[in-house]
Amino acid sequence: MLRRLAERPRRGGGPDTDAETTRLTHLELLPARPGARVDWPGWLPSPLREAWQARGIERPWAHQAQAADLAHHGAHVVLSTGTASGKSLGYLMPALTSVLGSRDRFGRRGATVLYLSPTKALAQDQLTSLRALDVPGLAATTHDGDSSREQREFARDHAEYVLTNPDMLHHSLLPGHQRWSRFLGSVAFVVVDECHHYRGVFGAHVAQILRRLRRVCAFHGASPTFVLASATVAEPDVSASRLVGLPVTAVSDDASQRGEVALALWEPAFSSLLGEHGAPVRRPATAETADLLTDLVVDNVRTLAFVRSRQGAESVAMTARRQLEEVEPGLGRRVAAYRGGYLPEDRRALEGALRAGTLLGVAATNALELGIDVAGLDAVVMAGFPGTRAALWQQVGRAGRAGQDALGVLVARDDPLDTYLVNHPEALFGRPVEANVFDPDNPYVLGPHLCAAADELPLTEQDLPMFGPLARAGVDALTEAGMLRRRARGWHWTDRRRASDLADIRSSGGAPVRLVEAGTGRLVGTVDQSSAHATVHQGAVYLHQGDTYVVDSLDLDDGVAVLHPDDPPYSTSARDITDIAITGRREHVAWGPAEVATGTVRVTHQVVSYVRKQLRTGEILGEEPLDLPERILETSAVWWTLPDDVLEEAGFAGRDRPGAAHAAEHASIGLLPLFATCDRWDIGGVSTARHPDTGILTVFVYDGHPGGAGFAERGFRAAAEWLTATREAIDGCQCLEGCPSCVQSPKCGNGNNPLDKAGAVAMLDVLLRHAPRTSS
Repeated sequence: MLRRLAERPRRGGGPDTDAETTRLTHLELLPARPGARVDWPGWLPSPLREAWQARGIERPWAHQAQAADLAHHGAHVVLSTGTASGKSLGYLMPALTSVLGSRDRFGRRGATVLYLSPTKALAQDQLTSLRALDVPGLAATTHDGDSSREQREFARDHAEYVLTNPDMLHHSLLPGHQRWSRFLGSVAFVVVDECHHYRGVFGAHVAQILRRLRRVCAFHGASPTFVLASATVAEPDVSASRLVGLPVTAVSDDASQRGEVALALWEPAFSSLLGEHGAPVRRPATAETADLLTDLVVDNVRTLAFVRSRQGAESVAMTARRQLEEVEPGLGRRVAAYRGGYLPEDRRALEGALRAGTLLGVAATNALELGIDVAGLDAVVMAGFPGTRAALWQQVGRAGRAGQDALGVLVARDDPLDTYLVNHPEALFGRPVEANVFDPDNPYVLGPHLCAAADELPLTEQDLPMFGPLARAGVDALTEAGMLRRRARGWHWTDRRRASDLADIRSSGGAPVRLVEAGTGRLVGTVDQSSAHATVHQGAVYLHQGDTYVVDSLDLDDGVAVLHPDDPPYSTSARDITDIAITGRREHVAWGPAEVATGTVRVTHQVVSYVRKQLRTGEILGEEPLDLPERILETSAVWWTLPDDVLEEAGFAGRDRPGAAHAAEHASIGLLPLFATCDRWDIGGVSTARHPDTGILTVFVYDGHPGGAGFAERGFRAAAEWLTATREAIDGCQCLEGCPSCVQSPKCGNGNNPLDKAGAVAMLDVLLRHAPRTSS
């Protein structure tokens, strides 16, 4: 099938300058694995054993039994095995055993279980699986933003197994813990599913939420066992221990059966069209993905296409539907988009259609990476590297979950990291996945959660070690600021507001912006406030469920964007300006006359205009000014400097230093995700030939989250390897003067001008001349 896909001519657009056969750059075959089963644990009640056997599970895999036995005997455990390895059975065995074994003689609720997932879709899917298991009398329900009032009351007063997410735990269960006292006082197990998803600032928030949960449970008389489930991550015990604040034992030897997996690296050919400043551009990954999705659906292959952005998912689905209608009228209805921002009833309908096989193809954001379990999927197409090797295997693992062979295709975007990876497969295969990067002691995270904890129960001296080494200093600062007040019983929250509202755990920048259709007043969907400036500004083209809209107005005070249906022949992209100031330097290292440092910075960012690009050719049709406020970000950064005399000696006396530094900055942002658990949208950068705080040429890469997320620090620790790979990626690109595959950036606020590709290579050579030797 893969050979047939590679041989088929692509659809639409002009002729390629490269031969079509160059699109498939590498094929990795993972052999089938037989699996190793063991006997059911002796402590497992026979009704549970019989329930799983009735569903075709005669005996558990070895890793499932090992994790279950550890948890049953009170050890906190993380089950870190591959996708579709049956991790849920590992935590369900001890959790449901505790529920069934603690009911009184009238069958009333005894022990309870709290299950946490990063997404509503995953919790709904787990609930469906629980109900299909048909455990006698099990009272299980979800508690999330889609739950009705009656469902929430049932969860609180009667449920034995509650499935929720960190957001609801933070905003509902913990602030209202007195009403949940019977449930929380009986919690025997806390299941933290897909825990590798908790990284960066989100991971730091969840770590503090789990500490608050432990404290509240202890107040009500419970000391739950934590069972975490994760796709394979480096040092899972270390990551899990940092997340829950307790010692955790790892089970990571995967004993499950697996079919053969074929994973293809796919690089779209250069188009005959030219992009900004005449640079060559490859065919968009979304267009190539839409073609692959079309061809796979035509061949009756159930396929899931992962696309990085909401708008991209809509575009892929819309293109595939149009192409399928040309093949066979009505076939386009078997493809749909799935992403965040849909109304609950729309999400449930799509999930049901995908499970039932009514849909053959779905273009989704990573809302489905951690979402529903579809056993019949045969292929996964990824429009761009998903940011980490762990996420790559997570997405590929959506296919072949019934034990059949599976196909995965990674389609490279026109991006430095994607181009590097499809041409350096050794950077993906045969290497361990990344460790999760998050910092629970981030003061921008810790402070709001100390306030929330004090609002739930007065904070005492004995509580502070649970929240980390900076908790005492944080409490003192909050007391001095008047947010906490010291009393005999401890520190109290002093404000009338809910303290939990202080923490924006998804870093969305505030309440979502509602999208309202002009004329009808219909709620179309929502977007995060932090992305509203760039995506739903006045004049923006916005895609939703295959429909195209143009934004009439954006009211940031009321959080409303008004838009109308339209079909313009162009797309829009925002442009911005960014300034950066060094506010503190934590560490630095000298590389000869050069220096690499890390510390704190203040970033001032403002969207100032947007450009309209012709859909077919990418030609810029015009630029329109915008009047939007500045946003200020206090965060962490890594930066490097080169003195003037060193650059002059290296031949930079008359060369384009700003263009060389700018090109090196773009490429280094693109390559940092290879060394830190992030993607390029988690980080930003600024370069200048003479920065006012250093007096010399300086290039910054900063975390795009208040207080930092650990990414810049990881870049500092791996600076030699990171910047060496950056130099190799620029130098190895086939273009002559710079293109999106090496030094152009899709989010550059300066329109990718100036850029000097050759100058960037020469400048990085000067920087790396005295760097520590690496094996990169």
